[in-house]
Order: sequence, then C-alpha cells, then structure tokens
Amino acid sequence: MKVGVVTFPGSNCDYDAYAAVQHVMGEDVEFLWHKSTDLLGCDLVILPGGFSYGDYLRGGAIARFSPIMEKVIAFGRSGGMVLGICNGFQILTECGLLPGALMRNSHLRFSCKHVYLKVEQTSNPYTQLCIKGEVLKIPIAHGEGNYYNFDNDIKKLEDAGQVVFRYCDVNGDVNSEANPNGSINNIAGISNKEGNILGMMPHPERVVEDILGSADGLKILESIRATIAVAKTVSN
Repeated sequence: MKVGVVTFPGSNCDYDAYAAVQHVMGEDVEFLWHKSTDLLGCDLVILPGGFSYGDYLRGGAIARFSPIMEKVIAFGRSGGMVLGICNGFQILTECGLLPGALMRNSHLRFSCKHVYLKVEQTSNPYTQLCIKGEVLKIPIAHGEGNYYNFDNDIKKLEDAGQVVFRYCDVNGDVNSEANPNGSINNIAGISNKEGNILGMMPHPERVVEDILGSADGLKILESIRATIAVAKTVSN
C-alpha cells in the first residue's frame, strides 16, 4: 500500500498521518505538496487535519483550489480512495466530493477531547474490519465540526447508508449529550455513495497505539489496507 498525505500551508496533522502509516503500519508513504500535480501512484490519499491557509473564509474554502486538489478530485471520482480527516473533511465538502457543510460548533468553542463513535456501516472500505454498532474511542480537535445538510439530503444520506460514524456515549447510545459540536443526527463521518471517499471529523491517526489512550484508529487504517490488498490481488 502506498499512501499520499497532502500538506497545505497550515496543515498540522500531516506528520501524525505519516507516522501512523509508516512507523506503526510499516507502509510506504509520501508527502504531497499542495502545489504539486502528481499523486505519485498512491493507492490512498489523505487530506489531513489542521488549518489549511489559516482557515480564512472558512475551513477548507481556499484549500479546495490548490493545484493538487484537481488531481485528488479526479482520483476520487475515478474510484481512488480518499480519506479526509477534520480539515480534510471540510475540504472534501468544499470541493464537492462529499455533500453538506461543516459549520461552527454550536457552542462556538474549539473542542479538543476524546469522543466515542458508533460504527454505522461496515460495508465500505474504511470500516470493513469493524463490527456494526461497535464503539470507537477517537479524539476530536476542531472549531467547525458541526455537520449540516438539508433535511431531504440528510434522508438520502441515511437511506443510502452513507452515514458511517455517529457521536455516541461509551455505551453506544446516540444522544445529544454525546454530540460535541451540534452536528445534525450526531453525524461524525460520511462517505460518498460509492464508498471510496470518507470524511470524518475525529482523528484516527492520533490513536493507533494503546499508549496514546486508544488504538481504535488503527481499525480504520487496517480496513483501508485490507481493501487495497484485495483490490491489488484481483487486478493481478
């Protein structure tokens, strides 16, 4: 598996993603500079967290115009795997690869803490090694993580099985108390209809070893590795 981690001016989680893939998983990883137009043959592109271009205007609004994004959009639309984490999720909505928008947290404060996620779907490449209904402990760090979409579009997402993660409590109950940002329907992560593109506000790359307080993020990364391995076996 070869992974590309895009670095924008203001990215601050690109090294976390790099370390998780290379040092914990032992896989090949490359940094992809925002001005580049070459994905270097990567099987997975990660848009990391941070504050791309200072989050001027709003999170991801300027980054979506970076030269690299033309290639990322084409890669995603052709079936390539794209994972947007936090600011990366914001960029994916801004460029149209995922529907909806990420607004200011309802309490208008930056939120940085561990939260619990309920796995809603296991049929996509990012959660195939998880159990449906499983609770993952993964941290958040954002000020604009409040997912919004129009009611009819939310219903379409729900009906199509595109809601992959929801905020929940430690017992897996989805309720308002467990919602850290006001996100509609407690949505923490969604995919496109095809399932090859995932956006999530929590940071799986920050919890890949028990010493970090949880290793649950590794389940998502291992699911990706398993998907790519199968795809390569089939293509060969």
